[in-house]
Amino acid sequence: MNAFDPPITRQTFDEVMVPLFAPAAFIPDRGVGSRVWDTEGREYIDFAGGIAVTGLGHAHPALLQVLHEQGAKLWHIGNGYTNEPVLRLARQLEALTFAERAFFANSGAEANEAALKLARRAGFERYGARKTQIVSFNQSFHGRTLFTVSVGGQPKYSEGFGPVPADIVHLPYNDIAAAEAAIGADTCAVMVEPIQGEGGVIPADPAFLQALRAACDAHGALLIFDEVQTGVGRTGYFYAYEDTGVTPDILTTAKALGNGFPIGAMLTTASIAEHFKVGVHGTTYGGNPMASAIASKVVELVSEPQLLQGVRQRGEALKAHLARLNERLGVFREVRGKGLLIGAELGDALKGRAKDIVTAAGQAGVIMLMAGPDVLRFAPSLIVPLADLEEGFVRLERALTQVLAGTA
Repeated sequence: MNAFDPPITRQTFDEVMVPLFAPAAFIPDRGVGSRVWDTEGREYIDFAGGIAVTGLGHAHPALLQVLHEQGAKLWHIGNGYTNEPVLRLARQLEALTFAERAFFANSGAEANEAALKLARRAGFERYGARKTQIVSFNQSFHGRTLFTVSVGGQPKYSEGFGPVPADIVHLPYNDIAAAEAAIGADTCAVMVEPIQGEGGVIPADPAFLQALRAACDAHGALLIFDEVQTGVGRTGYFYAYEDTGVTPDILTTAKALGNGFPIGAMLTTASIAEHFKVGVHGTTYGGNPMASAIASKVVELVSEPQLLQGVRQRGEALKAHLARLNERLGVFREVRGKGLLIGAELGDALKGRAKDIVTAAGQAGVIMLMAGPDVLRFAPSLIVPLADLEEGFVRLERALTQVLAGTA
């Protein structure tokens, strides 16, 4: 910055940015592991992970090495060519999953957009023009493009944008009878999150997912698992479907795949992938060598059984901290989730106050998330040190006590 540049503060956001977000009062500046420092030098414990993104924490040395090495070679080449990092990444993901083919994009929304377009295309080519119905679930979240936000089950995100894509049905989550009644001959796809993240951290009943699989098989529909938030180790399994007894036809993944470097992927079988032919769909940046090289190292590290076991152990430790906190303060109605994707639903004393708690937590030195007005969401690094977990809960207790005092 030279002497003529005005200082950058939180107010600068209000002066220069489209007002789509309401960011915190502080500006994060740097991070190491599970700790973050703002531009004023204040320290925070990170329980949010950039919305379940930085699974290996901030400034992981192995990822920094890949960033520097690939950065000195090739960042981008365009989709008229392929590159070694993206092919290596595809091989890795296919070896770890049911998939035989991969498509890479820049985000979870783009991965879901590709999945939905592929499902519509496969339905059209296999069964004809009538097979277009997409079944989704209330409170689901699948992205912010017009197609994905329409498939998502939160109408507030699609209102006011004119006609939305047609033939989309929303059903109650975990309601087997409703799903079996709705899925039929015209259904081309069912899209579901194994755990609804934005919708309140609500796990799917395995019997519900099994019923969806059976109904899709019976009616020639494709089952799409949106694992944008649950994938890449978040639940203690590399992908959450592995612990459900159900294998989808298409899986989407993003967030933690690049540990903060933008990348998303759609994974599927060879026979389904054949319905995407040259020119039918595309992307400029998707699968570029820089993002792919970083994601490849993420996959290598997170897929280690010892790391995944550590996620499950840390998840139990996090739940134990929440239980002890609740014994002292009595603020949670229910704690739910799996691995290190945990939701704590607020009881009557703090109902609707999740945003206030997140703000107070920031003031106390812990970065938090919410999942709706009544749920605190925990998505820390998959390798968060237990000492940081403990210190974060000390700070969170201070924040909760402050909000309770204000309520009283």
